[in-house]
Amino acid sequence: ANILIRRLAMPPALLLALTLLISILLLIILVDVIYTRLLRPSSAPPTALVLPVVGGMLSFLGGPLALISKFHASCGECFTLPVLHKRITFLIGPHASPFFFKAPDTALSQKEVYEFNVPTFGKGVVFDVDHVTRAEQFRFFAEALKGNRMRSYVQMMVKEAEEFFGAWGDEGVVDLRDELSRLVVLTASRCLLGKEVRETFQDEVAHLVHELDMGMVPLSVFFPYFPIEPHRRRDAARKELAKIFDGIVEKRRQENREEEDVLNTFVHAKYRDGSQLTNDQVLGMLIAVLFAGQHTSSITSTWTGLLLLESHQKQKKGILEGSGKSATFLEKVLDEQRKVIAEHGDELTFDILQSMDSLHFSIKEALRMHPPLIMLLRYAHAPFDVTTSDGKTYTVPKGDIIATSPAYSHRLDHVFDKADEYKPSRLEPGAAEDAKVPFSFIGFGGGRHGCMGEAFAYLQIKAIWSIALRNFEFELIGDNAPEADLTGMVVGPYASQVRFKRRKLK
Repeated sequence: ANILIRRLAMPPALLLALTLLISILLLIILVDVIYTRLLRPSSAPPTALVLPVVGGMLSFLGGPLALISKFHASCGECFTLPVLHKRITFLIGPHASPFFFKAPDTALSQKEVYEFNVPTFGKGVVFDVDHVTRAEQFRFFAEALKGNRMRSYVQMMVKEAEEFFGAWGDEGVVDLRDELSRLVVLTASRCLLGKEVRETFQDEVAHLVHELDMGMVPLSVFFPYFPIEPHRRRDAARKELAKIFDGIVEKRRQENREEEDVLNTFVHAKYRDGSQLTNDQVLGMLIAVLFAGQHTSSITSTWTGLLLLESHQKQKKGILEGSGKSATFLEKVLDEQRKVIAEHGDELTFDILQSMDSLHFSIKEALRMHPPLIMLLRYAHAPFDVTTSDGKTYTVPKGDIIATSPAYSHRLDHVFDKADEYKPSRLEPGAAEDAKVPFSFIGFGGGRHGCMGEAFAYLQIKAIWSIALRNFEFELIGDNAPEADLTGMVVGPYASQVRFKRRKLK
């Protein structure tokens, strides 16, 4: 040993420390292998082959869709990925995922996997409460989205869109995502946050909400309180928003007045025991609603326009299969608008927007191809069985994080014919590819936790594009829509430039 120490030219203390460090690393690797592989029941899903301890995390850093594609090919529709000290079991496609959407909170829960939202939403709401309280809070959400409320929201949506597009010039070039994001924020302020915010605090609140948004980075999922600059700015913005809304909420309580917005619902909401939300919890609920809907509406409205324009221009140029043989999807949407105008004039109401099937399927197909969320997550409180399309049955152990991916599942060719093509007609009643197997389309989730804001989102996007297409011609700059930006927590397109020219639809 002394000869070895001399040859290494290393002090004995340093060599001992190095030996200890290597031993600890080997022990960690051994424990990881035992925990993630050897102790897994034989009936458990196959485990993805990655480096011990850090391999799963490295795979994630390479992009969730890339890792899902890789291990779907090698492991099948149900597989487990070790990520540090956790296990994530993926359920891919409609055959493997029904339990994900059907299970009650006592079996598969959202709370444990979405607790990283607590610094943003606040204490005492959504993911910081037990499932019984959360169910009551979801009842408040449902109350805010009832039919009579939705009819009043449509009036606000139309007013905001008309004013917004009325301020555009006669022609020019815009980044569609930036513009529609601004419009969605304005509409959200009017419908959700209340007229006080829209008329008095709009710019300030929009900036603070943006700071909250920027505070949601990939590191936040694992370490939501880690002292980094985006988290510090997030926390400061949350405090400033609390000051603004404390005054607004308190004034509404004192005046006991009714307004037609979501804020009004939360201010007057009562639990079954008669208690109410605190002022800060009202804000937390509003932030949760805003985050749940803002990205879906702005991103999906952008993709709807981009994909309609791309398919139209390619079909007119003879690039797409079947070019020249039938009307483009954009032409069908425009014809639908002409028919609505002929019957109702310029009026846009809840019922009129609901009747727009061509626009509806164009929006839904855009959401199929580009859902804003790559993954949906749950935590398993009990073991459950999964049967894949090839008849294999696995038992997923208690304690696994369960994941499914709308972005990946929506592009499976055995579920959707030529899944990478934009084809709204695939969703029409005659074809209904999304209805052949339950949970084929999960753009708004599904089952027990289907998005309650689905109808609101469709109405908002329909109002936006009805007014836009009635007043402008659009042209996509270049033949191809931009690629999806997969670097963020929420996936939208890269720069989305379009050319517009004002005209009245005839």
